[in-house]
Amino acid sequence: MEYLKSNMKKIVSLYLLFAILINQANAQDIDFKAWLQPSSAQSIFQQEGYYVWCGSVTKGNDNAYYLFYSRWPKKAGFKGWVTHSEVAVARSKSPTGPFKFVKVALGKRDKQYWDADVTHNPTVHHFNGRYYLYYMGNYGNGEFWNNRNHQRIGVAVAKHPLGPWVRMNEPVIDVDSANNDSHDYLMTSNPAICKTNDGRYVMVYKSVSKGPMPFGGMVYHKVAFANGPTGPFIKTTNPVFQKDTVRFAAEDPYIWRQHNKYWALVKDFKGSFTGQNLSLALFESKDAISWQVAKHPLASTMNIQFTDTTWKATKVERPQLLVENGIPKVLYVAVMMENEETFNIAIPLKVPGSKK
Repeated sequence: MEYLKSNMKKIVSLYLLFAILINQANAQDIDFKAWLQPSSAQSIFQQEGYYVWCGSVTKGNDNAYYLFYSRWPKKAGFKGWVTHSEVAVARSKSPTGPFKFVKVALGKRDKQYWDADVTHNPTVHHFNGRYYLYYMGNYGNGEFWNNRNHQRIGVAVAKHPLGPWVRMNEPVIDVDSANNDSHDYLMTSNPAICKTNDGRYVMVYKSVSKGPMPFGGMVYHKVAFANGPTGPFIKTTNPVFQKDTVRFAAEDPYIWRQHNKYWALVKDFKGSFTGQNLSLALFESKDAISWQVAKHPLASTMNIQFTDTTWKATKVERPQLLVENGIPKVLYVAVMMENEETFNIAIPLKVPGSKK
C-alpha cells in the first residue's frame, strides 16, 4: 500500500501516456461513415432553373462561408454540364447554410482560351493568404464528346472569395497527347489538392488514355506534385484508385491530410472498393503516391439522413470537405433524386476527440 501511495503519480502518468498512445494508434484508422450526422433542410442548396452540382466551401476573412458550385440551365439537360456549366458562388453565415447565390465566379470567356466555354468541378482552398479555385475547363463546338475531350485542369487566384478571380492562360494539368501510352492522353479533370507535410502541394486528378473514340481508353487517376499552388505540377508514373481491369472504377476525389496520413474520398461506381454498389469510398496513403483502400472503406451510401427522415438518392457525388484546424467539419456532396432534381447538401461531421 505504501508503495502504491508513493508511486501513484508515476502510475497515473504511465496510465495516461498509455491511453494517449492507444488513442493515437486508433486515430490512424478513420471510420468516416460513423462521422456523418443528420442534415437539415437549410443545408440543401438549389437554384431555380438550374442544375446544381459539385460544391466546395471556404471561410472568408469576413467570417462568412462561400460555396463554389457548378450550375447550368435545366433546358440543356443533365448532360449539359459538359457544354454549359459555369462556376458560381453563394454565401452563408454558417458552414451548413442556408447559402444564398451571390454571383458567377468563373463564366465563359474569349474563344482563344482553353476554358472558353465551360468551368466545372470547383474545389477551393486557402493557401498563404490567397484563395485558389481549381476547376475543370473546356471549349468545343457544343457537341457532348467534343467538349468532353477538351477538358483540362486550371486554377484561378483571388484575395477574397468573391474575387476578382485571375485565371491562367494555360492549364495547370494538361494532357500528354504526344505519348500514345500516356494515362492522360485524351483529357484531364476532377482536380483534388492539399498541402504536403514538407510544404509542397499534391494534386490527384482524373484522366483518360488513348482508345476507341469518342470515349477514349481507360479512366485513370494520377498524382502530381508542385512547389507552389499554381505549379508547375510534375506528374508521377503510376495511376491510383484502380481496380483490376475495371474501365471506370472511381472518380471525384477529394484529398486531405490528417493523423500524419493522406486520405481520399472517391465515388465508387460499382462497389469495387466498398462492396456497396454506387457509394463513396475512403482511401489512405502515407506518401500521397501509393494509395490503399482504408480499413473502413465505406464512407457513405446513397442515403441522405435527416433528423426525422431518410432520402434515398440516385446519385451522391463530388465529395468535398470543409477542414478547419486540420479537422474535417462538414461534408458537401452533390445529390440527384429519382425525379432528376439536383442540389448540394452540407452534412455535419462529428470527429471523435474533436471539439464541436
